[in-house]
Amino acid sequence: MRTFRLVIACPDRVGIVAKVSNFLATYNGWITEASHHSDTHSGWFFMRHEIRADSLPFDLDGFRQAFSPIANEFSMEWRVTDSSVRKRVVLMASRESHCLADLLHRWQSGDLDCDIPCVIANHDDLRGMVEWHGIPYYHVPVNPADKQPAFDEVTRLIDEQSADAVVLARYMQILPPALCEKFAQRVINIHHSFLPSFVGAKPYHQAAKRGVKLIGATCHYVTEELDAGPIIEQDVARVTHGDSPEEMVRLGKDVERRVLARGLRFHLEDRVLVHDNKTVVFA
Repeated sequence: MRTFRLVIACPDRVGIVAKVSNFLATYNGWITEASHHSDTHSGWFFMRHEIRADSLPFDLDGFRQAFSPIANEFSMEWRVTDSSVRKRVVLMASRESHCLADLLHRWQSGDLDCDIPCVIANHDDLRGMVEWHGIPYYHVPVNPADKQPAFDEVTRLIDEQSADAVVLARYMQILPPALCEKFAQRVINIHHSFLPSFVGAKPYHQAAKRGVKLIGATCHYVTEELDAGPIIEQDVARVTHGDSPEEMVRLGKDVERRVLARGLRFHLEDRVLVHDNKTVVFA
């Protein structure tokens, strides 16, 4: 069923839900899903509604025009999207295949409702797997002595593909600040640790050294600060003193796949709202 997804964040006050509901009722809008959250700490209100597109008398542009006065009245940060318009997601990878293979499988089976116009990788190892799925594969090597030409090419490819989102499926390279800024809240990363613990390289080895009893993975939006962007989704696996770092890596890969897929799905369905480097996720 085709729906319009209305997502709102604004300073909290009396009458927001009533105003939006009255607007939709005025135009015979049929709400199929409604989510609200009032953050008493920040004083902000968050809302997500799905409305049957066939119940409304206008298209997406008409919706925006009709709703704009209410948005202005309540100082809303808002967007409305059409569920029938599939988002274009560029995947980026390195040598490890588990996250990329999982996303490709979910896409091939229809579990991820998006288009994947290409995969960009800094090594050529995964070309066969990607091209088997009929997806173009761009090998863009990164010279450690001068990374900028590679990232210039990456930026060009993302722009060329008109990407709505970019997913770092264990890309293992730190994106430059300019790229992070240009695609703010559109680059999704999977970090093989339960952030904010064990940032950076080899987090499972850090966790083993610390003697943790839980390991995890974190899906987050990429920002200029390493592994510090707004967190979309997390999960954990239990470990013991008998688990080696290598065993933790094996267990962690399963968690990484699940967390990245869930985080991407939340993003594709417009379920993630970002405010002050935190997220509200209407899962």
